[in-house]
Amino acid sequence: MSVLLLQILGAFATLSLLAVGGANAVLPEMHRQLVELHGWLDDRTFAELYALSQAAPGPNILVAGVMGWWIAGGAGMAVATLGMLLPSAALAWSMAGLTIRLRHAAWLRPAQAGLVPIAIGLMLAAGLVMAGAALEGGWHRLAIVAIGALVIWGTGWSPLWVLAGGAVAGLLLPG
Repeated sequence: MSVLLLQILGAFATLSLLAVGGANAVLPEMHRQLVELHGWLDDRTFAELYALSQAAPGPNILVAGVMGWWIAGGAGMAVATLGMLLPSAALAWSMAGLTIRLRHAAWLRPAQAGLVPIAIGLMLAAGLVMAGAALEGGWHRLAIVAIGALVIWGTGWSPLWVLAGGAVAGLLLPG
């Protein structure tokens, strides 16, 4: 296995263990690792690959595969996906067994409840990082996202219509 693939595996394995709340919760750290630390992507490419992975049907974990594919092709996609899935799956499996054995422990419920604000904070940080990446392309990108969010929130329209409108706006606007 090449050094690059081992680096990708290590980066995503680390992210996997931090992903309290899912793959989107580690977007700020993913951005730091892939853009700032390793320089494999720039802000704009990171934001575009994230948008592509979220537009595709399937789980949020697709973001790891798409990023790995961009960095190192099919092998990069495979090791990024494995790195993102295996450590957290092994941890979840072992913790599920432990939680079942300790289900009557008085301290377990407060410990589980303590993870909720952590997950919320990680997801808010992810939103801020993505907003910053979107701003690199100009304020109009952030405006498209804000308008799309308001339309989905305030109407009964399908998100597919908003995606289509965002695509048209992205084609018509510079950047």
